[in-house]
Formats: sequence, structure tokens, C-alpha cells
Amino acid sequence: MLPVEEIVPALQAALADGTAAVLVAPPGAGKTTVVPLRLLDAPWLAGGKIIMLEPRRLAARAAAERMAKTLGEKVGQTVGYRVRMQSRVSAATRIEVVTEGVFARMILADPSLDGVGAVIFDEFHERSLDADLGLALARDAQGLLRDDLRILVMSATLDGAAVARLLADAPVLESQGRAYPVDTRYLGRDERLRLEDRTVRAVERALAEESGSILVFLPGQGEIRRTAEQLAERVRRPDVVVAPLYGALDPGEQDRAISPAPAGIRKVVLATSIAETSLTIEGVRVVIDCGLARVPRFDPASGLTRLATVRVSRAAADQRRGRAGRTEPGVCYRLWDEAETRALPAYADPEILDADLSGLALDLARWGAKDAAALAFLDPPPRAAFSEARSLLWRLGALTPEGVLTAHGEALSEFPLAPRLAHMVLKAAETGQALRAAKIAALVSEHNLGGRDADLRHRLEGFERDRSPRARDARTLAERWAGLAGKAGRGEPLDDGLLLAFAFPERIAKARGKTGEFQLVNGRGAFLEPTDALAREPWLAIAELGGGDRRDRILLAAPLDGADLARAFADQLETEDRLEESGGGRLRAKRLTRLGRLTLREEIDENPDPALIARALADRVRAEGLGGLNWGEAAQSLRQRVGFLRARGEGDWPDLSDAALVARLDEWLTPLLPGLRSLAALKPDALDGALRSLIPWERQRALDAAFPLRWTAPTGNSFAIDYTAEAGPRVDVRVQEVFGLKVHPTVGGVPLTLSLLSPGHRPVQTTKDLPGFWAGSWKDVRSDMRGRYPKHVWPEDPANTPPTARAKPRGT
Repeated sequence: MLPVEEIVPALQAALADGTAAVLVAPPGAGKTTVVPLRLLDAPWLAGGKIIMLEPRRLAARAAAERMAKTLGEKVGQTVGYRVRMQSRVSAATRIEVVTEGVFARMILADPSLDGVGAVIFDEFHERSLDADLGLALARDAQGLLRDDLRILVMSATLDGAAVARLLADAPVLESQGRAYPVDTRYLGRDERLRLEDRTVRAVERALAEESGSILVFLPGQGEIRRTAEQLAERVRRPDVVVAPLYGALDPGEQDRAISPAPAGIRKVVLATSIAETSLTIEGVRVVIDCGLARVPRFDPASGLTRLATVRVSRAAADQRRGRAGRTEPGVCYRLWDEAETRALPAYADPEILDADLSGLALDLARWGAKDAAALAFLDPPPRAAFSEARSLLWRLGALTPEGVLTAHGEALSEFPLAPRLAHMVLKAAETGQALRAAKIAALVSEHNLGGRDADLRHRLEGFERDRSPRARDARTLAERWAGLAGKAGRGEPLDDGLLLAFAFPERIAKARGKTGEFQLVNGRGAFLEPTDALAREPWLAIAELGGGDRRDRILLAAPLDGADLARAFADQLETEDRLEESGGGRLRAKRLTRLGRLTLREEIDENPDPALIARALADRVRAEGLGGLNWGEAAQSLRQRVGFLRARGEGDWPDLSDAALVARLDEWLTPLLPGLRSLAALKPDALDGALRSLIPWERQRALDAAFPLRWTAPTGNSFAIDYTAEAGPRVDVRVQEVFGLKVHPTVGGVPLTLSLLSPGHRPVQTTKDLPGFWAGSWKDVRSDMRGRYPKHVWPEDPANTPPTARAKPRGT
């Protein structure tokens, strides 16, 4: 008797008295195959069906087959299953084992779950997005439509109390399970060796030290393939068979991997996380765990989902270890140090926190919930990722800006594909290409179907040639999708690249730089090997990318025609007009047509519209400031004089600083620009006049009278007045030109600072009291100047000497 049998009476009573329960039972307790059968005769079920959810197709098929065998029947009679690409049910079926995604489609199509008496969520601790959504929808249906519906959540490792609270404080039952002792041996983590090398060494050691078959946990298909190749070379024993096990394998190959080994044969099963739960592989008493798993991680900023290799949680490591003690005492080899186990996270993050939520957002819109908060989730979806998902659905035409499901969205939600791929198939149906698009959808959905070539065309050819059961099932499913897309429309056929672009608009890419280098719509880089056939294409539509730090490897793509792209995405194109200088310094206009960060077209106009030039010149001044303008002395002085008066607080003068003038550009500069081809063509007099337009005429006259542009010396020469000088308005003038000046000059009643210069234009004295200078320090200055400049006049009484701008006449 399996351990879970002991708790079945309590579980039956809990579901008879209430509508929900939580069952926590470790691996090997028998919950997956015992509980559904024991509930079949419950009075509250009243002949209705039981739907049991499994996280993976392999687990669903295996559970159904085991229960059918228990009843002495074939699958499809009392017990059947529904998974992607396969279905074994009949009118007599009362227990349907389905994958979590299939259940989501079922309840969305029939929210009342007519004829269903109970929904069992098995292995709920894996916390897939579909499982979380399915539980939220089932709970909502139970509260609104089916108060008689029973919900049972079963898990091996789970915080049962949290789930119980979600289910209105449902009772939590625990089964102790049955597990044989497992000896754990830590082999350390030698980073000098590749993972496959360390794994092969561990397999060789286990084959030498222990008996029985071996289950090896590796992160992904690539590591499994490389490990299998090494084992084939190094372990040449007729009694050892290597069996890969991962989700993309044909069902027949999966079944062979989990079936008992023939007598005298030891099996080495190389598996991903697919073998952690729900499966018992007969004969396995040794587990080798690399401690790694490959999980999807969605980046809302880029819109891409990438596979990340991460350390497993302690719960997952315990699950893997427990596989060695299912049927007898076993051994678990861990490829890390014992101290690292304490640093592992207790549980893996729920998928809803790191997933692409476009399917979830579409399902909620179909359910009638505009926001995820309308349903009870164990972990609410992140706001940023959910918002990005809704934005994608809006771009696909599935939602209105208000979040209401459109007719196209309704069609997408009823289609058994992710929103992107459903959109592609339905768009293709408009031109009679539904089957072609459906086959592309199958390739994108099923990893490495049709081979590993990055070129979608070659992958499709391989898919058509493939006669394996997996490929045959995928072709059948594609035909079913094409049939669901409806009657073929009429229109010009679309190439494969454009079909992919409809599904992945943010992964449209343009060639740049070196051969094989591309840029995506969002600006991120992607690449192919230069020798790849697609590397020289100008445009690509990309279906699959491998993660990188700054750029991604292109794993699946198709060529794309730029003209077709522009027509198909016309409503998303943006145009920008720029001015640039040609080789001769003339301005010309460039019109850029863009999709995101990618430029589709550049059009050059050598004689652009003068109004466009004027706007561009003004924009340049706004961006670069006033330094590029050809300021003359008059305009510069006007700004200085007004600034001087503002600093003194004299009157309400306008602000002519750089920042203020840039802010008022349209008042004084923009009217000067029409007809010009460059800022250099703007004359200084025009700038002076433009600035004066900001000051009333009467005030200009008063300004020029009191604070003139220049000061005239006794010689008649004029000198620019610097109104920005620290000591106040200042002129630089040779000392000889102010001879005869007995009164110090002023501007607007302010003493003018005189910077007196030698004939060689070197500073001699700075003064605001010229008479005092004549009477005082002039004597010393005269003595010095006579020695330095003997050909010039240096009088003892400069106040009464005529000014001069020349040296002494020859011969004097």
C-alpha cells in the first residue's frame, strides 16, 4: 500500500465537507496515481469528471498510463489524457490528465466547467505560469459560477498554508510518504573542467562503486548531447545503455528512457528537470546532480525571453536526491561542495515573476478582467511586465487602448497558440498561407524541430522531411491550427520573414557593420557567424535569440524584404526631417523613415523648403546656444550695457542673457531666418536690430545717450567701452591720447575706468581719477616712459599738453 492511502479517508471527508483542500506529500507517496482513483466514487462527484493538471506532457502521459494500468484498462477509457499534439480520451473518460496550458484553454472556453466535478493541481510547487493562472480562474469560477466545484492542490514541497489561505482557509493534509535512505556524496566543483567532463567522471565512478541504473540531472539538451557523446566513447560496456530524456524528444523515446531496463542492463538516464517530479524510473538507485537548471527569464525592457542557467533551489535538490530512494536505498552524487547547499535558495521563484505575460494578459481580458488584481493570485504578476504585455497586445490589435478585447483579440484568445504566433497564423490566413504560418509556429514552439539551422527556410525543409513521430504529430497539429484559422482569404502571398515579423515585431533586424552583425528595432545587437547563409542579408526577422551581455546570437530567422516591411508596418513608421551640410557647406534636407531604432529609408533634398531650414537653424541655436551667431560690436555692447544696468537695478530692462535670449528665440531671431542657408549668413547688423526690437525706441535713445557704445578721446579717436569689467565701464586707451583732459570722464554719471596704456599697448595705470593721476604718480610713470619710448612726447604737465596719437616729429 502506498503511503498516501493512509490519508485518503481524511481527504475524502475534507472534500465532502468543503470545496477545497491542500495535500502535501513527498515524492513516492503515490498522490498522483492514487488520489484521483480514490475520489471517483465520491458522492459529491455525482458521476462528473476529474481534471488533473500536470506540469509536463511526459508526466501527464505517464500518470494516465499508470492509473489505466491500475484499473486494468487502456488509456482513453476511464482514464485519458490531453496534451499538446496528443489526445487519448473517449466518452467514457472520467479522469482526464491534462497539461496546465490545456486546462487554461478548457476553462476559458467553458468557465462553468460543465460536467467537471473536481480539478486537481498536481505538483503545484513547480509554480508554472499556467498553473497559477489555472488556479486563479478555477477559484474565480468556483466563487461566481460553480459553488459545487472541488479544487485540490497537491504538492511535494510547498508552503501549504499560503495556498490554503488563497483557497479560503482550506484544510491542509500531509502524508509522510515513503522513501528509502539515500547516501549523499559531495564531489566538489572543479571549475577547470567543463560540466560534461565532470559529469562523465561522476558516471564512471558511480558505475564502478554502485549497482543499479543512474539518473543524471543536467541543465539542458546541449549538455545532455555532449555528455552522451563522451559516454559513448569512454564507457564501452554492453551492460550500460545511455538514454537521454528531455521535453523535445519524441514520446516514444521518452517512454524508452523511463521504462525499466532489461535484465542485466544498467541504464544511464541523462535528464533535464523534467525528471524531478511525477515520474518514477524503475531500477534507478543512483542520482548524479549537477545542481543546475535552465529556466526562462523575460526582460520587459527588450521584450525577449532568454534561457538562463541557474543554481537549483534546495527544494529541487532534495527532489532530485529523493529519486535515488524511490524503490530501494540509494546514493546521490552532488557535483558541488556540501557548504554550497546552505547557500541555495529555499524554493525557485514562481514563473509568473519572470515570464512573458502576454498570454496571461490576453486570457485575463477574455475572462473579463482588465487588471490582474481582479483575480486571486498566489503571487501577483509584476506591474512592469504586465504593462508591457498589454502594450504588445495593443500593437497586435488584440486590445483597445482601454484594455478591452477586440474582435481580433477574441480570435487570438480562442486560438491554441501564444498570442504572437496566433496573430501570425491569422494574418497569414488572410492571404491563404495559414498552413505555412502554422508550420512556422510549430517550429518556433518545439525546440530544434526540423534541425538546428538558423535559416527558417532550411528548418522548414528539414521539418517536412522528418518522419519521426514527433514531427508527424507537429505537422498534424499545424494542419489543425490552419483549419482553425478559417477560410483562406485573397491577397498577395507573404514571405516567411514577413510572417515572422508579424509575430515578433521587436525582433526585426537590420545589418550593420561587419558581416553577420545586426541591430534590432530596440537598438540591441544580434549576430550570426559570418559564414552563415543569412549573415549577408540586409534585413532579418528573428524568431529565436540566445542570450548575451550586450548582443544576442541569432538562432532562428528568415530574410526580410525592406519594401515589404515598410508596407506591412506603415502604421508604425515614424519620419524625421534633418538638415545637414553637404560637401560644399550648403544645407540639404534628409528625411528618415524609421521603425523603432531602425532606418528604413533616407531621402535627400538638395533644395529644401526655406521654412524647414529656418526651423532647423532655430533648433540648432536652441540646442547649441548663441555661440554660433556672428555677433558684431554693436550687438555685443547692447547686451553688455543692458546687463550692466540690470545688475545696478536701474529700471525695468529686458534680460538679454544667453538663457533668456534662447527662451525668446521666436521673438527676435526666428523672423531673421527665412531665406538663409546657414547661421553664418546672418549679418551682425541684423542681430543688433533684432535685439533692439526687444527694447522700446525711447529707451534705446536714452540708453545710447547715457551709456554710449564708445567713448571719444580728446584726440577724436573712439574706443569701445567694456561694460562687463569688474571695476565698472572701462576703456583701454594710450595715455598720450588723454593729455589735456582736466576732468575725469563719466558715462551715465558713473566714472569711466581708464586703463591707460603705453605706446606699446602695455598697461601703465588704471584710474577713476585722472586729475589726481596727473598730479601724483605721473612723475614716476613719465620717467619710466621717457626711457622706454624716447621718440614720444612725455610732458611734465600733461593736463595742459595737447593730446596726440603720434610720436614726436623727426628732428625734434
